[in-house]
Amino acid sequence: MQQDKKRKRIYWIVGGVMALAIAAGLIMNGRSTQARAAAQDSEIVTAFIGDLAASASASGQVTARQSAALSVKTPGRVKQVHVRVGDAVKAGDVLIRLDSDNLTWNVAATEQNLRLQEANLANLLEEPNAADVTSAEAAVASAQANLDDLLDGPAAVELAASEANVRAAQASLSSAAAQLGTAQDSITESQIAAAEAALLATQLQQKNAQEANDELADEATHTALLSANQAVASAQARLDALQDGPDTTAAQGSVSSAAARLDGRQADLNLQTAGATEAQIAAAQAQLAQALAALTGLVDGPTTEAVAIAEAEVEQARLALADAEDALAAATITAPFAGVVTAVHVSEGEFASGAVVELVNTANLEVILEVDEVDIGSLFAGQTAAITLETWPDVEIASEVLTIAPSATAGNSALVNYDVHLSLGETDLPVRVGMTANANLITAQKTDALLVPNQAINADREKGTYSVTLVNGDAAQETPVTIGARDGQYTEITSGLNPGDKLLIGNNLPTQSFGPGEDGGRRPPFGGGN
Repeated sequence: MQQDKKRKRIYWIVGGVMALAIAAGLIMNGRSTQARAAAQDSEIVTAFIGDLAASASASGQVTARQSAALSVKTPGRVKQVHVRVGDAVKAGDVLIRLDSDNLTWNVAATEQNLRLQEANLANLLEEPNAADVTSAEAAVASAQANLDDLLDGPAAVELAASEANVRAAQASLSSAAAQLGTAQDSITESQIAAAEAALLATQLQQKNAQEANDELADEATHTALLSANQAVASAQARLDALQDGPDTTAAQGSVSSAAARLDGRQADLNLQTAGATEAQIAAAQAQLAQALAALTGLVDGPTTEAVAIAEAEVEQARLALADAEDALAAATITAPFAGVVTAVHVSEGEFASGAVVELVNTANLEVILEVDEVDIGSLFAGQTAAITLETWPDVEIASEVLTIAPSATAGNSALVNYDVHLSLGETDLPVRVGMTANANLITAQKTDALLVPNQAINADREKGTYSVTLVNGDAAQETPVTIGARDGQYTEITSGLNPGDKLLIGNNLPTQSFGPGEDGGRRPPFGGGN
């Protein structure tokens, strides 16, 4: 029994030892696995001689190099809209027409005014003919004679003639007054009494005729009655005329006319007797000065000032016509270049002001990139590039740099970017304005350069320095280097390394390193250079 217990104790001791051994093995194996994994995350590469094409990449949008937002110069009513969004147009095609009736009338009016001003200038410059000069001389002589007459006063003959005219007018007035008196006295009492007696006699005859007709009405008595009635009416009219008095209208008119003539001739005589007034003399002098100026203008020709004024009026009329024609032409909106309509802002019947149509030239597209200031120094006009579009990322389109903006783009970001304009080479793709574009710009070409993978470069951004981890046997050492051009895979080392130097990528030395490539070092062991 004791031997059995002793044997069991031995088994427990051996089992415990084996369990501890197994646990220790598992721990050591886990540590070994972690070490191998850390080593596999690291890699040793070789600096080599190769070729490099340094590049910079940026994104932007496809834009039209030529675009336009067409506006009306003068607001007006839209008469016709000839295009819709998406229509292709040629240079000179009519897009919008405004109502131009008033503008057409204005052109006609300004044309007429220009012709009038040109005629005035031509008349001013035209040489005078003999008849015009003779007429102007006669006007001067007439004005001078009139002024002389006013200054000299009336001649004795003229004064006598005026006095004779007054006396003749007085005689005419006396004669008219006498005729009026004669007319007023032409009816006497005896004439009225005779007329009354004649009326009574006709009334008696009328009464007898009436009684005869009443006793025996026949044709004879009826005719006699009518005749008696007529006689009574005539006698009554004669008596009424005599009692109303004579008709003196004509005689009174003659008196009034004679009196007016007398007043007029008396006024003329008074003027001649009093002499010319200062106002009359001044008016005569002004008339003479005007006639002399007209004659001088004909003989000497127009003054320089008059010609300048006439020419200025012609030029002003010509400018007004040009403005009217421009306004009429502006009522028709035409395409300034061939392209595609991207927006139409008005409809027929609307009142248009400002922009009405927008269009772009889709045959002349470009890409505008936003390039970081770090890369902008390596770009220049004419530099080649390759463009891909987000819509077709696998198709490259040849391009080159057209222009680089002289100032940075404004933005809220702390990054400083510059607009770079690239041409868009020929392509069969249906490229549209606004598409997102990615560009790869070749900034430098290097041959036989010392190259290392980009992952081997350690950068201190604050100090602006670069280093690599140089492997020497089982040791690794941080070594400063200077760099040159770089592309998406490799960086040029300009100092600090030699071809064949081993570099560590990662933090731990791997268990196995890689030697140079089969081509003697011109190709790296993990894939080679460009």
